[in-house]
Amino acid sequence: MSRMEGRETVISADRLSFRRGREYLIRDISWRVARGEHWAVLGPNGAGKTILLRLLTGYIWPTEGVVEILGQRLGRVDLRELRRRLGWVAKTLEEMTPARATVGEVILSGPRASLGLYEEPSAGEMRLAREAAEQFGLGRLFGREFGLLSSGEKQRALLARAALAGPELLFLDEPMSNLDLAGRETFLARLGELAAPGGPTIILTTHNTLEIGPFLTHALILAEGGAVLAAGPLAETLTPENLSRAFGLPLRVEKAGGRYLAFLEPN
Repeated sequence: MSRMEGRETVISADRLSFRRGREYLIRDISWRVARGEHWAVLGPNGAGKTILLRLLTGYIWPTEGVVEILGQRLGRVDLRELRRRLGWVAKTLEEMTPARATVGEVILSGPRASLGLYEEPSAGEMRLAREAAEQFGLGRLFGREFGLLSSGEKQRALLARAALAGPELLFLDEPMSNLDLAGRETFLARLGELAAPGGPTIILTTHNTLEIGPFLTHALILAEGGAVLAAGPLAETLTPENLSRAFGLPLRVEKAGGRYLAFLEPN
């Protein structure tokens, strides 16, 4: 496996492109992520953030370019085995999860890389699932049906599901897009706990700088059309110039409490 400044490379994308017909949705992305880094993938609607994550997890295939995940080249690896080392939280996963499954069943399905529970869990598995539910503030909801949860509770259940599987890489595709302020802050707090040393490397897509929690270390900014506008440590990438170019507006950026606020530059 390759190294970046002495650290293990967990994502390597070389000249990655994806197009439908003549339209490029991702264009010529070369990107490296080292173990222990936590990245925000930021950009406007139509910048290809979701498509990039689907390319990295092998759900769609690039038109051009090469992807290596955890040292395994996509196209030369058993994806079923690789995905057991990956975590995934997204609105699409929420929609695919059986509404009548209990919170406990949803959490227990994580290590099985399934969307349902098709075998009786062991006593040890049940104990670990209950501990995960408590960790993510879902202990009292362990037996409740997934379909009866609020949006924030659903996302935390999916995060607990991913965490129980012990992934090395955790991909989150705009997981806070439908959450209110309390739901967003609760989700970010739980995600920050997962980002502690020894936890998974986190990749989170968003179009809102307020969703970039203080545990995130780097940002990849995509422009409309899927080209890289900037990549690197947050302090170097989340600048008024980069965000103004990405979103097509004159923006001011302020940082407070480890968080970033971007707003329209007044006349």
